[in-house]
Amino acid sequence: MDIPESVQHQINQFQQLQQQAQAVTVQKQSVDIQLKETETALEELKKTAADAEVFKTAGNLLIKVDRDETLEDLEDKMETLKLRQQTMSRQEERVMKKLEEMQASIQRALGGA
Repeated sequence: MDIPESVQHQINQFQQLQQQAQAVTVQKQSVDIQLKETETALEELKKTAADAEVFKTAGNLLIKVDRDETLEDLEDKMETLKLRQQTMSRQEERVMKKLEEMQASIQRALGGA
């Protein structure tokens, strides 16, 4: 059975959208991991005394940093990551919905052919 050119075009678009969906999912997973790591670091830092020495990694080095500034930086990073996570979730939902719509359209076109 020959597939009409318009349906073949839809299939190509569907495949591109699948790749986009996969990329969005990978990006979202990366943000989720960063968020979890930042949450853990923030929880641990909050457990330390106000006058405790705090260090952070910079490549192969450990650098002494101000605890309160680091606490503030981590809280800012958490806020940014949560917003990014929400954005990625919405983007993932939109792409998945579009995939479902395209799949149904292709199936209708192939069923009617």
